[in-house]
Amino acid sequence: MDTLHFPSNFVWGAATASYQVEGAWNEDGKGESIWDRYSHTPGKITNADTGDVACDHYHRYPEDIALMRQLGLKAYRFSISWPRVLPCGFGRINPAGLDFYDRLVDGLLAANIEPFITLHHWDFPQVLQEKGGWINRDNPYYFADFTAVMVKRLGDRVCRWATLNEPRDIALSGYGSGDHAPGVAGDWKSVYQVIHNLLVAHGLAVQAIRAVNPALEAGIVLDLWGVDPASDDPVDVAAADHVWKSERTMFLHPVLTGYYHPAMIDGSGSFFPDVRPGDMALISQKLDFLGINSYSRTVVGAQGFINKVPGSDYTDIGWEICAPSFRRTLKRITNEYNLPPIYITENGAAYNDVLGPQGRILDERRIDYLRQHITQINLAIQDGVDIRGFFVWSLMDNFEWGHGFTKRFGIIWVDFETQKRIIKDSGEWYRTVIASNSVAP
Repeated sequence: MDTLHFPSNFVWGAATASYQVEGAWNEDGKGESIWDRYSHTPGKITNADTGDVACDHYHRYPEDIALMRQLGLKAYRFSISWPRVLPCGFGRINPAGLDFYDRLVDGLLAANIEPFITLHHWDFPQVLQEKGGWINRDNPYYFADFTAVMVKRLGDRVCRWATLNEPRDIALSGYGSGDHAPGVAGDWKSVYQVIHNLLVAHGLAVQAIRAVNPALEAGIVLDLWGVDPASDDPVDVAAADHVWKSERTMFLHPVLTGYYHPAMIDGSGSFFPDVRPGDMALISQKLDFLGINSYSRTVVGAQGFINKVPGSDYTDIGWEICAPSFRRTLKRITNEYNLPPIYITENGAAYNDVLGPQGRILDERRIDYLRQHITQINLAIQDGVDIRGFFVWSLMDNFEWGHGFTKRFGIIWVDFETQKRIIKDSGEWYRTVIASNSVAP
């Protein structure tokens, strides 16, 4: 296949999240987050790792911006630590928290790198958690207030704002299985109420963004892994379709259509959330963009989920590599919904990288993973999918939630003891993709 070229205005970036990189967990007036509390709870995180220091991005951001510039990044997607700005979740503003994001944004703009902000990437204020967390209907309004604070401060320099990152994971892992902070192994009535309250929070935040400046772009970031049938057997196809409609699009569908999918309603049964008049119109306001995070796919048969697909390759986190499924998913949502422009806000692979000869990190498997997926994105664009940009996950190795520091996703290697950074071979490869605005399959 010949070299594939991207549109001239295509945005090439890299992404991180505040708790995963910033560190400075209790410095300069920052409040405690649910991930601070969760990671400090024995038995929750591999090797008892925490994000207390992480990549020390809070102090080392100038060095990190210099590395971004070296890579040729056009944009940097990062999130705001809500308790760093509002230590109690609402009310009193912490000036030092706002000042940090001011400096970060100004540093990025000075390097000709566009700041692409996600308002909430999971580090919810602990003080609000103690008031019920996302089960409490008051918290969407606190989130809207937090949104307004940030947009008033940075909206003169930051154009694109995503409200929530992967709210499905907040609900299912934070309040269902309890595998993520806040670690609530809840009942399903609570889980579905969290789903709804997060959607309301998104809607209120979109309103808050536009109230400050209607010209700003507002969106949301959803995890959308493909759902493929285990075979062409109609029973398997029907099983996969049910999972897609009832579970995988539980946020996408109401945001884009203004109602919950009938398959989700049927699946929730008596656990369906309490919905107030006007909620669905609030949730489904027109978006300026949709962020999609995708790493793998889900394979479903009549007997349930298929954990291992014979003949497939897997990353070190146990996720199957199947880039064509990504393209199929992008085409499917384009055909099924009236979509705004899409940004691929996360895509990448975890491998057990080691520092090799001459100080290089030879991560050819990550290069191959990224090449496959960027190729499929290009083919999806040729199919008519309106994709405006790509953000690799992640800029650098960081605190990978429950896995601690054992899973490395970065295109920049980090020695977590010395905080030394080294651009991996995948970073060098990505630099050539950006510079040429093309990929060679």
